[in-house]
Amino acid sequence: MIDTADVADWLETTVIFRGLSAEQRQALTQTAQIQPFKKGEQIFHPDQEATGFYFVKSGRVKVFQMSAKGKEQILNIFTEGDNFADVPALDGQSFPASAAALEPADLIFFPRYPFLDFLHHNPDVAVQMLVSLFSHLRHLAQLVEQLSFKSVPQRLATYLLSLGDTVSDTVYLDLTKGQLAARLGTIPATLSRAFYQLSSDGMIAISGSKVTILDRDRLTVLIQSPETPD
Repeated sequence: MIDTADVADWLETTVIFRGLSAEQRQALTQTAQIQPFKKGEQIFHPDQEATGFYFVKSGRVKVFQMSAKGKEQILNIFTEGDNFADVPALDGQSFPASAAALEPADLIFFPRYPFLDFLHHNPDVAVQMLVSLFSHLRHLAQLVEQLSFKSVPQRLATYLLSLGDTVSDTVYLDLTKGQLAARLGTIPATLSRAFYQLSSDGMIAISGSKVTILDRDRLTVLIQSPETPD
């Protein structure tokens, strides 16, 4: 049995539902479903009917595509508080990609038709949904740019800088080598060469999952330089 009070309180922490009244959050939780997934478990696959969309309550989820030859391209990784699959759920089309849990995850599922009814009565939430949709679109546009115009070392440099901030020079890899390669649109062997190149050039130092950024300025210059994609 879903704990509606717990879910209602949690929804207040999300970008889309922040600021809703207690009554609005209560109405949302009447149709919400908590769905647990094991590590590696499939959530949905391409061409499956999108009967709703998801929030990540705990854990991490990857949305990805598989080529005919079995190569994986991770399109996005969603963490606690993120929502995903909202576009197909709202337009009534099938899922355009696959999703799976990167680790044990609890997801909150909102069925399509009850949620559309909620939006009709709460148009302010629809505005927040648009903000979320534009954020996802911006991410995909950046991904296309990275894959089309950037080399693997450039993509890796971009990813490493995105993990940290301007204060700390130490970041920790939160994906396996295979997962990171799939996210950067390459294969593990090529990714290893990119790590070696950045390390040999004195831009980073690697110790297990710990990466120390030694020269942030040179990484930034590398990212901005015109190179041919690998």
